[in-house]
Amino acid sequence: MKIYRNYIKRVLGFCIALVAIICLSPLLLVVTIWLHFANKGAGAFFVQERPGKDGKIFKIIKFKTMTDDRDVNGNLLPDEDRMTRVGGLVRSTSIDELPQLFNVLKGDMALIGPRPLLIKYLPLYSEEQMRRHEVRPGITGWAQCHGRNSLSWTEKFNLDVWYVDHCSMATDIEVIYLTIKNVIKREGITQEGHVTMESFNGTN
Repeated sequence: MKIYRNYIKRVLGFCIALVAIICLSPLLLVVTIWLHFANKGAGAFFVQERPGKDGKIFKIIKFKTMTDDRDVNGNLLPDEDRMTRVGGLVRSTSIDELPQLFNVLKGDMALIGPRPLLIKYLPLYSEEQMRRHEVRPGITGWAQCHGRNSLSWTEKFNLDVWYVDHCSMATDIEVIYLTIKNVIKREGITQEGHVTMESFNGTN
Protein backbone atom coordinates (compact mmCIF):
# COMPACT_ATOMS: atom_id res chain seq x y z
CA MET A 1 0.00 0.00 0.00
CA LYS A 2 2.84 2.43 0.81
CA ILE A 3 4.51 1.82 -2.55
CA TYR A 4 1.27 2.61 -4.37
CA ARG A 5 0.52 5.64 -2.20
CA ASN A 6 4.02 7.12 -2.32
CA TYR A 7 5.13 6.32 -5.88
CA ILE A 8 2.76 4.48 -8.24
CA LYS A 9 -0.24 6.73 -7.52
CA ARG A 10 1.67 9.86 -8.54
CA VAL A 11 3.02 8.36 -11.78
CA LEU A 12 -0.38 6.97 -12.79
CA GLY A 13 -2.09 10.25 -11.93
CA PHE A 14 0.35 12.26 -14.04
CA CYS A 15 -0.05 9.98 -17.07
CA ILE A 16 -3.85 9.83 -16.84
CA ALA A 17 -4.12 13.62 -16.37
CA LEU A 18 -1.88 14.28 -19.39
CA VAL A 19 -3.88 11.96 -21.65
CA ALA A 20 -7.17 13.38 -20.34
CA ILE A 21 -6.09 16.97 -21.05
CA ILE A 22 -5.11 16.08 -24.62
CA CYS A 23 -8.33 14.16 -25.28
CA LEU A 24 -10.58 16.73 -23.60
CA SER A 25 -8.88 19.83 -25.04
CA PRO A 26 -11.75 20.57 -27.51
CA LEU A 27 -14.28 20.42 -24.67
CA LEU A 28 -12.10 22.56 -22.42
CA LEU A 29 -11.79 25.19 -25.16
CA VAL A 30 -15.53 25.28 -25.86
CA VAL A 31 -16.44 25.55 -22.17
CA THR A 32 -13.84 28.30 -21.65
CA ILE A 33 -15.36 30.42 -24.43
CA TRP A 34 -18.91 29.63 -23.28
CA LEU A 35 -18.25 30.68 -19.69
CA HIS A 36 -16.34 33.81 -20.72
CA PHE A 37 -19.52 35.22 -22.21
CA ALA A 38 -21.95 33.70 -19.68
CA ASN A 39 -20.02 35.21 -16.75
CA LYS A 40 -20.41 38.74 -18.14
CA GLY A 41 -16.70 39.37 -18.49
CA ALA A 42 -15.78 37.89 -15.09
CA GLY A 43 -13.59 35.30 -16.80
CA ALA A 44 -13.89 31.56 -17.34
CA PHE A 45 -11.57 30.38 -14.57
CA PHE A 46 -11.67 30.48 -10.80
CA VAL A 47 -8.27 30.45 -9.10
CA GLN A 48 -7.92 30.30 -5.32
CA GLU A 49 -5.29 29.34 -2.76
CA ARG A 50 -6.02 26.07 -0.98
CA PRO A 51 -4.07 23.86 1.46
CA GLY A 52 -2.64 20.68 -0.05
CA LYS A 53 -0.51 17.82 1.26
CA ASP A 54 0.93 18.64 4.69
CA GLY A 55 -0.99 21.92 4.58
CA LYS A 56 1.22 23.37 1.83
CA ILE A 57 -0.63 26.17 0.04
CA PHE A 58 -1.19 25.95 -3.73
CA LYS A 59 -3.47 27.61 -6.28
CA ILE A 60 -6.39 25.49 -7.41
CA ILE A 61 -7.97 26.16 -10.81
CA LYS A 62 -11.57 25.43 -11.72
CA PHE A 63 -14.06 26.64 -14.28
CA LYS A 64 -15.89 29.67 -12.94
CA THR A 65 -19.63 29.03 -12.68
CA MET A 66 -20.74 32.38 -11.19
CA THR A 67 -20.65 36.04 -12.15
CA ASP A 68 -19.04 38.75 -9.99
CA ASP A 69 -22.30 40.66 -9.58
CA ARG A 70 -22.41 42.84 -6.44
CA ASP A 71 -24.98 44.81 -4.48
CA VAL A 72 -25.03 48.60 -4.11
CA ASN A 73 -22.50 48.35 -1.26
CA GLY A 74 -20.01 46.43 -3.38
CA ASN A 75 -20.61 43.06 -1.71
CA LEU A 76 -20.93 39.93 -3.81
CA LEU A 77 -24.51 38.78 -4.23
CA PRO A 78 -25.51 35.38 -2.77
CA ASP A 79 -24.27 32.35 -4.73
CA GLU A 80 -27.75 31.48 -5.99
CA ASP A 81 -28.09 34.95 -7.54
CA ARG A 82 -24.70 34.77 -9.28
CA MET A 83 -24.99 31.23 -10.64
CA THR A 84 -25.68 31.34 -14.38
CA ARG A 85 -27.59 28.72 -16.36
CA VAL A 86 -24.38 27.76 -18.10
CA GLY A 87 -22.58 27.64 -14.76
CA GLY A 88 -25.28 25.45 -13.28
CA LEU A 89 -24.93 22.99 -16.15
CA VAL A 90 -21.13 22.98 -15.91
CA ARG A 91 -21.30 22.40 -12.15
CA SER A 92 -24.02 19.73 -12.28
CA THR A 93 -21.99 17.69 -14.77
CA SER A 94 -18.76 18.24 -12.76
CA ILE A 95 -17.09 19.78 -15.82
CA ASP A 96 -16.05 22.66 -13.55
CA GLU A 97 -13.50 20.31 -11.93
CA LEU A 98 -11.65 19.44 -15.16
CA PRO A 99 -9.06 22.29 -15.06
CA GLN A 100 -7.70 20.67 -11.91
CA LEU A 101 -6.08 18.15 -14.21
CA PHE A 102 -3.36 20.80 -14.58
CA ASN A 103 -2.96 20.80 -10.78
CA VAL A 104 -2.43 17.04 -11.00
CA LEU A 105 0.30 17.51 -13.61
CA LYS A 106 2.06 20.01 -11.34
CA GLY A 107 1.89 17.62 -8.40
CA ASP A 108 -0.28 19.87 -6.22
CA MET A 109 -3.14 17.40 -6.43
CA ALA A 110 -3.92 13.77 -7.19
CA LEU A 111 -6.81 12.42 -9.21
CA ILE A 112 -8.21 10.92 -6.02
CA GLY A 113 -7.97 12.24 -2.48
CA PRO A 114 -9.76 14.50 0.02
CA ARG A 115 -11.06 17.67 -1.62
CA PRO A 116 -8.88 20.76 -0.99
CA LEU A 117 -10.92 23.12 1.18
CA LEU A 118 -10.54 26.76 2.21
CA ILE A 119 -7.46 28.01 4.05
CA LYS A 120 -9.66 29.64 6.69
CA TYR A 121 -10.78 26.18 7.85
CA LEU A 122 -7.28 25.08 8.90
CA PRO A 123 -7.45 26.46 12.48
CA LEU A 124 -10.90 24.88 12.93
CA TYR A 125 -9.87 21.25 12.33
CA SER A 126 -9.49 18.78 15.16
CA GLU A 127 -6.26 16.79 15.26
CA GLU A 128 -8.04 13.85 13.64
CA GLN A 129 -9.62 15.99 10.92
CA MET A 130 -6.22 17.52 10.11
CA ARG A 131 -5.07 14.05 9.02
CA ARG A 132 -6.88 14.61 5.72
CA HIS A 133 -3.76 16.56 4.71
CA GLU A 134 -1.49 13.52 4.98
CA VAL A 135 -2.15 12.80 1.30
CA ARG A 136 -2.47 14.98 -1.79
CA PRO A 137 -5.95 16.44 -2.24
CA GLY A 138 -7.93 15.04 -5.15
CA ILE A 139 -10.29 16.04 -7.93
CA THR A 140 -12.62 13.41 -6.54
CA GLY A 141 -12.45 11.32 -3.41
CA TRP A 142 -14.00 8.80 -1.05
CA ALA A 143 -16.31 11.43 0.48
CA GLN A 144 -17.30 12.83 -2.93
CA CYS A 145 -18.49 9.47 -4.20
CA HIS A 146 -20.37 8.77 -0.97
CA GLY A 147 -22.52 11.88 -0.86
CA ARG A 148 -20.42 14.88 -1.97
CA ASN A 149 -22.11 18.12 -0.81
CA SER A 150 -25.14 16.32 0.64
CA LEU A 151 -22.96 15.09 3.54
CA SER A 152 -22.49 16.93 6.83
CA TRP A 153 -18.97 18.21 7.48
CA THR A 154 -18.47 15.59 10.21
CA GLU A 155 -19.42 12.80 7.82
CA LYS A 156 -17.18 14.21 5.10
CA PHE A 157 -14.13 14.47 7.38
CA ASN A 158 -14.66 10.95 8.74
CA LEU A 159 -14.68 9.62 5.17
CA ASP A 160 -11.57 11.66 4.28
CA VAL A 161 -9.63 10.19 7.19
CA TRP A 162 -10.88 6.70 6.34
CA TYR A 163 -9.42 7.17 2.85
CA VAL A 164 -6.06 8.27 4.26
CA ASP A 165 -5.90 5.01 6.23
CA HIS A 166 -7.11 2.80 3.36
CA CYS A 167 -5.52 4.39 0.27
CA SER A 168 -4.86 1.64 -2.27
CA MET A 169 -5.27 0.95 -5.98
CA ALA A 170 -8.43 -1.06 -5.29
CA THR A 171 -9.94 1.82 -3.31
CA ASP A 172 -9.05 4.33 -6.04
CA ILE A 173 -10.61 2.14 -8.73
CA GLU A 174 -13.79 1.98 -6.65
CA VAL A 175 -13.76 5.77 -6.27
CA ILE A 176 -13.45 6.23 -10.04
CA TYR A 177 -16.37 3.86 -10.67
CA LEU A 178 -18.62 5.51 -8.07
CA THR A 179 -17.67 9.01 -9.23
CA ILE A 180 -18.65 8.24 -12.83
CA LYS A 181 -21.91 6.74 -11.56
CA ASN A 182 -22.70 9.81 -9.45
CA VAL A 183 -21.82 12.25 -12.23
CA ILE A 184 -24.21 10.45 -14.58
CA LYS A 185 -26.95 10.54 -11.94
CA ARG A 186 -25.94 14.07 -10.83
CA GLU A 187 -26.20 13.10 -7.18
CA GLY A 188 -24.90 15.04 -4.13
CA ILE A 189 -24.13 18.23 -6.04
CA THR A 190 -25.71 20.52 -3.48
CA GLN A 191 -26.61 20.51 0.18
CA GLU A 192 -30.24 21.15 1.08
CA GLY A 193 -30.83 24.89 1.30
CA HIS A 194 -27.53 25.80 -0.38
CA VAL A 195 -26.23 26.12 -3.95
CA THR A 196 -23.13 24.15 -2.95
CA MET A 197 -22.51 23.55 0.77
CA GLU A 198 -22.69 25.63 3.93
CA SER A 199 -19.44 26.93 5.39
CA PHE A 200 -17.57 24.89 8.01
CA ASN A 201 -17.55 26.55 11.43
CA GLY A 202 -15.68 23.92 13.43
CA THR A 203 -18.77 22.16 14.78
CA ASN A 204 -21.08 21.23 11.87
